[in-house]
Amino acid sequence: MSVIGQLNSPIFIIAAKEIKDSLRNRWVGFISLIFMVLSLSVTFASSAITGTLALPELNSLITSLSTIAVFIIPLAAILLSYDAFVGEDEAGTLLLLLSYPLTRFQIILGKLVGHGAVMLLSTSLAFGGTGVLLVLLSDGYGAIETMRVFLLFILSSFLLALVFILIGYMVSLCATEKARAVGTLLFVWFLFVLFYDLLLLAVLVADLSFMNQAVINLLIALNPTDLYRALNVMATGSGNGLALYSETFWALEGLYGSMLVWICFLIGVSNFLFKRKSI
Repeated sequence: MSVIGQLNSPIFIIAAKEIKDSLRNRWVGFISLIFMVLSLSVTFASSAITGTLALPELNSLITSLSTIAVFIIPLAAILLSYDAFVGEDEAGTLLLLLSYPLTRFQIILGKLVGHGAVMLLSTSLAFGGTGVLLVLLSDGYGAIETMRVFLLFILSSFLLALVFILIGYMVSLCATEKARAVGTLLFVWFLFVLFYDLLLLAVLVADLSFMNQAVINLLIALNPTDLYRALNVMATGSGNGLALYSETFWALEGLYGSMLVWICFLIGVSNFLFKRKSI
């Protein structure tokens, strides 16, 4: 099949529609601005709390960015996807969409490609722009190493966004109205991003005798936000935070693989829920 033929497939047509909607309601500009303010503030102003103004080391910078981004990225992904199905159901457009010769799996993939592209564009503009500014404004950052680290950071942010977009789809497919979908997703966000994350960090710091590396790896793999933290710790070679994860030989590859398993699993569950949904 030619490239033009692939672009005319239902998946890319639905994805283009989602991207156009996000551009029309200024979602892309809004979320890009939030990420940009976050990234520039942490990079150029975080040292002010110590009474000095100095650029941080690259490892410390990525660790600080990931610590804050792990709260913002899931929230942005949820707000982008919470009405993907329940909103269209309320408006009656979901029934119209299903009257076309499309499979429900194609609809899910089309929305995922569109929403994923929006999050990738927003994070690339903000974090990629910060990396370019660092290289241009300071001689202390090597261009190749800086851009490599920021590209890995953008990749991990993209994967985390995909996970929470799919969680948004699952809740949106089960909810009967948009308000309930938002409430449920905020509770899910609290469980993954705050409760589980703080519980795991407390366990790691407590250094309990029964906690071996295999148990720690399993606990990290069960939460995509902890996978995101560990990915960025491993990618930068930082010794802070989840340094215990660096002792596993499969660490970085295993972390990326675990994120992909999460994404594939959530796509399967979303497709199952969509097939069982009565319109």
